Amino acid sequence: MVQIAILALAALSVALSAWAIGRDVPLVWEWAPPAPLTGGSAPLFRTVLDYTAPSGQAHSPGIMLREDGYSILWFEGTAEARADVDIVGVDIAEATVSPVTHRVTRGGLSDVFEPAQLVVTLGNTVQNDNAQDALYATVVSVGGWAMASVADVRMGPRGPAWARKLNLSPLLNRSFLVKSPMITMADGTHALPAYFEMGQTYGALVRLDGQGRVRDMRRMAGAMKAIQPMVVPLDAQRAVAFLRNFDSAGRRLLITRSEDGGQTWDEVRETDIANPSAPVAALGLGDNRIVMAVNDDAGDGSVLNLTLSEDGGATWQHLHRLEGGDGDARYPMMRALPDGRIVLAYSVGAKGGIRVHEFNLAWALDA
Repeated sequence: MVQIAILALAALSVALSAWAIGRDVPLVWEWAPPAPLTGGSAPLFRTVLDYTAPSGQAHSPGIMLREDGYSILWFEGTAEARADVDIVGVDIAEATVSPVTHRVTRGGLSDVFEPAQLVVTLGNTVQNDNAQDALYATVVSVGGWAMASVADVRMGPRGPAWARKLNLSPLLNRSFLVKSPMITMADGTHALPAYFEMGQTYGALVRLDGQGRVRDMRRMAGAMKAIQPMVVPLDAQRAVAFLRNFDSAGRRLLITRSEDGGQTWDEVRETDIANPSAPVAALGLGDNRIVMAVNDDAGDGSVLNLTLSEDGGATWQHLHRLEGGDGDARYPMMRALPDGRIVLAYSVGAKGGIRVHEFNLAWALDA
C-alpha cells in the first residue's frame, strides 16, 4: 500500500507539472521602446526638497510616481542598518511638498508579512511598477545587509497592508537587495534590477509575471564585485547596465551590455569613468542617448555631475555640476514624469539629508 501511495503521488506530481508547463506563457525577451522625452519650451531647474534629518541619517531616496505627482521615500534612523530605521517620505505635487511622515515601519511591515517574518531594519526602496500602491523594499530579519531579502510590499491607506519575500534563491533566499527602478518589457511585464551581496557579488535582472511572481533571473557577473545595476534599454534588444564596484579599491564605474533583451549579459568590466564606489542614476532618451547622474571623481564623493552619452554609453560629456565640495552627495535616483520633467533625488551631507531637483531637457542640454 505504501508503494502504491508513493507511485500515485509521483504520477500526480508528473501530471501537475505537465499541466503547469502546458499552461505556461513563455517570457518575451524584448524591452519596451524607451519613451522619448520632450525638451520643454524653456529651461527649467528647481530644487523642491532640501531636507536634513533631525538626527542620525536619511539615505537612499526612491521616487514613486503618482497620478498627481510623485513621492520621495528614504530610510531614516540613527545609522544605516540599525534597529530604529524606518521608511519615511514626502509627497510632491506642483513643487508643493507635504510634511515628512512614516510610510513603512518595521513593526507595521512585520505585522503583514505572509508567512510571518520579523523585520529588524529596512533599506533601499523602489517602486513596484507592476501594481498599484506597491513597492519593493530591502528588509533584514537577522544580521546586516548580507542577510537581506527583497520584500514585495502592497500599501494601504495607513501603511503596509500585505507583504511577502520574492523567491530569488533556493538557498535561504538571503543577501538580495534592490536599488534601481524597474524596466518595462515589450509584453507589458516588468523586470527588476537586483543584486547579490554575499561573497562573490553580482548584479541580476529579475523577470516577473503580471502577478508579481518571479519567472526568471539572469546574472550580470564578472571578476569584479559588481552591485546595484542601473539598466537602460536602448532599443527592443539592446541595453546597457552600469554597476557599482563594491571593492573599495576599485575606482572605476562598471558596465555590462545585453544584445538579446536581457537574456544574456557580457562580462562585467571597468569603464574609463572614475567612481568612488557609488551607484549612478540614468535615463534613456532615445536614439542611443543617455543622461546620467554620476559621482565621477574617484577621490571625492561630494562631486555629482549630470552627464550625457550620445553613443549608448561609450563616451560621455559633462552637462552640469550638481554638487561639489560640501559633503557626500550619493545614491542618486532619477525618473521621468509624464510631462517631460525629470526628477533627481540623492543623499547629501554624509547620508544626513535628502535633496530633490526637477529639471527638463531644455535645461539639461543647455550646457
